[in-house]
Amino acid sequence: MSVDTRFIDFLKARIGLDVGSVGISVIERAVRQRIASAPVSDADAYWALLQDSSQERQALIEAVIVPETWFFRYPESFSALTRLADQRLASLAGSRPLRILSLPCATGEEPYSIVMALLDAGIAAPLFRVDALDVSPRLIERAQRAVYGKNSFRGAPLDFRERYFSAVEDGYLLDAAVCRQVRFQCGNLLDPALLADQPAYDLVLCRNLLIYFDQATQESVLAGFRRLTRPDGVIFIGPAEASLASRLGLQTLAIPQSFAFRYPAAVPASPAERTPRLLPPASHNALRQPCMAPAHKIESRAQPSVSHGQRPVMVPRADEGAVAQLKAIARLADQGHLAEARQCCERLLAEQGPNAEAFYWLGLLSDAGGKPGEAQKFYRKALYLQPQHPEALSHLATLLVAQGDLAAARRLQVRAAQGVDKDA
Repeated sequence: MSVDTRFIDFLKARIGLDVGSVGISVIERAVRQRIASAPVSDADAYWALLQDSSQERQALIEAVIVPETWFFRYPESFSALTRLADQRLASLAGSRPLRILSLPCATGEEPYSIVMALLDAGIAAPLFRVDALDVSPRLIERAQRAVYGKNSFRGAPLDFRERYFSAVEDGYLLDAAVCRQVRFQCGNLLDPALLADQPAYDLVLCRNLLIYFDQATQESVLAGFRRLTRPDGVIFIGPAEASLASRLGLQTLAIPQSFAFRYPAAVPASPAERTPRLLPPASHNALRQPCMAPAHKIESRAQPSVSHGQRPVMVPRADEGAVAQLKAIARLADQGHLAEARQCCERLLAEQGPNAEAFYWLGLLSDAGGKPGEAQKFYRKALYLQPQHPEALSHLATLLVAQGDLAAARRLQVRAAQGVDKDA
């Protein structure tokens, strides 16, 4: 069947969906499935049913929406989030809890990841609260059930699963203490009254949603986020949306790979927040390890800000092994010495030959430097040597989404999930 434009217009008005972002075939398939499931025989009868049934309207929306999420997706964002949370709590000095918003929350992996990251950073549960919204009641119900299969655990390390989950018959059940920190509710981002009765949020996470809207809807949504975010608050978006945010006037915090922004009238970022940090997914043990500080401690644990010019640049020696050199490259990038990190990667490759991790790092450094085409080439080289490299798969898929190549991105996501199924 050729999809009726009425259904395209319905989805545009209801959830702001730009048909070009998902492809006409996705909507055709969803309408066809719903006609087959409903007590109707053709598109006209189904359209009449859609007008009369709120339940069917929701069913069509959910047939089109295919959530793609997993725990600690974009790990660098969670590293930045914990640092910013620490700084904000220090300024609040116990006057109120930190307020965090996650939307669309899908099946709950993102808001629960926020909670685990903050708890691991030593931030006590009473000091923060996470609100999580999604347009789908079905997805909200699954999130509240908090039982997850292997596909929700991708990449490494997975030590958080040992700390916060219990194995059950159909997957892994999340600890109730984590679940209690999240308040789920249904809500439509296009509703101008959304959360109108709630105070603004310190931190807002909305990743990989704007790419499905046309420009007018994107601008409307970002204007709505301004109402939901405190003047000194921070909004995290998806990698493919960073250029859009900049074009529409948001100001980056310049924390590479975090995709964190403020609105122009916001209080200027502190020096510690302006210091670029590039944390590779493979080096997030510090994020996931329980903090040894007392659980009630709320003062900032951020190190004093030091300009890059004052830091000694510890370049690895040529006679060091590949593992030691890669650790040094990670350290350089983490300190913001991106050019030096790149030079060390190139030297390692020249001296020791092809290395998947070195190519991955070059991709990450190119990505952070705003060179997506170059980054793609390096990620592909990493995958040629190590086909199931989880971070290279994830970052390359994100770049392909930004290009509009959703089919290729989906294939990479399937590959990453297959790697998890083999290893988990």
